[in-house]
Amino acid sequence: MSAIRWVVAGVGDIAQKRVIPAILSEPRSTLYGLVTRDPAKADPYPGVKTWPSVDAAIQDPTVDVLYIALPVFLHAPAAIAALRAGKHVLCEKPMALNDMESRRIVAAARSSGRVFGVAYYRRLYPKLIRAKKLIAEGVIGQPVLVEANCHSWLPEASRAWLLDPAMAGGGPLYDIACHRIDAMNFLFGQPTRVAALLSNSVHALKVEDSATLAIGYAAGVHGIVDVRWNSRIARDQFRIVGTEGELDLHRLNGPELGVNDHSLNGKVEMLPPHANLHYPLILNFAGAVVTNTPCAVACPAEQARWTDWVLERCVDQNPALGVSPSAIPAK
Repeated sequence: MSAIRWVVAGVGDIAQKRVIPAILSEPRSTLYGLVTRDPAKADPYPGVKTWPSVDAAIQDPTVDVLYIALPVFLHAPAAIAALRAGKHVLCEKPMALNDMESRRIVAAARSSGRVFGVAYYRRLYPKLIRAKKLIAEGVIGQPVLVEANCHSWLPEASRAWLLDPAMAGGGPLYDIACHRIDAMNFLFGQPTRVAALLSNSVHALKVEDSATLAIGYAAGVHGIVDVRWNSRIARDQFRIVGTEGELDLHRLNGPELGVNDHSLNGKVEMLPPHANLHYPLILNFAGAVVTNTPCAVACPAEQARWTDWVLERCVDQNPALGVSPSAIPAK
């Protein structure tokens, strides 16, 4: 096929710093257009079209792929409309506000025959792929525990929509826990149980400023995720414990992979991610489009739904915070 013509819906920080540069450098891809209320955002990209809405953009028969980088509450309507219009779709995380919307996206992706994926780019980190291989090889024995902490302060003013549960779904649970939950799902499969505690420990917000959750997996692995917007000390920790050793991925976004066995013999492998964390994601998705193999995407809709299932149960168990799925009208 000719160059894959991408449209990016939502020209925020991630799109400008990572997604658009990745599209521009991927050899089979071209940036065809932007969905934005500010056409001036296309000025750095000569010849690129703009539309004020997703509905307008997907009427263009030349468009091949829609990348959705809009607030979470817009993910499902944009994705479903684009799939029904025959476009391939790569959607930012989390896939939707709740499991009901996720199921609708899964159904739309299946019936469309188009390629659909979710931007859980950490699945393509070399050290996470390596960790999965080491687990399969039995290097740490039977895995029993996986832990992830990600702590920071409140989002920047440019991302203030994250503080509105109707737009974002929740606070750090939706913004940063979803990546850690998906990484655990990548390693251990579909979760079966969830218990969660959400609270405003420091800030008076409509969303939580801290979330701690326990996830059960069919193989008996327990997952613990703790995310916070109330720490001046940044943390990005990830550890997998087995009966015979452990894998230390601290910092999750860094290059180090510590491998320790029961004899206290340890080594550190250096497996850095790509300088542009989104480039492997765009490369992977473009390959799936060119070969017309939806199952080749790093995170297909069916697996992205697992994370939305976890998020919904966390909110259900803490009804004073977050957006209740029952309050969201069916579309």
